[in-house]
Amino acid sequence: MTAVLSADRSQVQADFGEFVRVNLPGLLRYAHALTGNPHDAADLVQTVLEKVGSRWGAVLRKDVEPIAYARRALANAHISRWRRHRREHLVADLPEVVAAAGVDRLEHEPLWQALRALPPRQRAVVVLRFYEGLSEQEIAATLGISPGTVKSQNSKAMATLRRRLEPEG
Repeated sequence: MTAVLSADRSQVQADFGEFVRVNLPGLLRYAHALTGNPHDAADLVQTVLEKVGSRWGAVLRKDVEPIAYARRALANAHISRWRRHRREHLVADLPEVVAAAGVDRLEHEPLWQALRALPPRQRAVVVLRFYEGLSEQEIAATLGISPGTVKSQNSKAMATLRRRLEPEG
């Protein structure tokens, strides 16, 4: 009996390892688009994969695609982290500007700046729709919201992006 459980457990771990190997680049891209920088994206993906890996057997038994489950977990974890850390910290003196060692090549791109300024759910919808190429139903399933909410969040996000990216004059 113990040998059977051990064999099942090692198969589940192998399945999770294969899932990570195949989907890690896409999850990192998605997290990068959500967070706005590659370092926070890597941290977010690592945190979520730890949680998903510990529940991998249960994830496989659910009626959801594992990649959709992981994307939803990334979106939820990002929103939770954003809510925890969005408070302002007022200081008496401005901090010295130190050049970052790893400068993000997209940092000064107007589209990237406008995308980062969107609220987390709108950003998640836009990234899943236009970056990952998911349909409205797939986005709704991934984020756990209705297709109507996907449409309204996408519409608001696109209006905001158009307004911010519109040439002046």
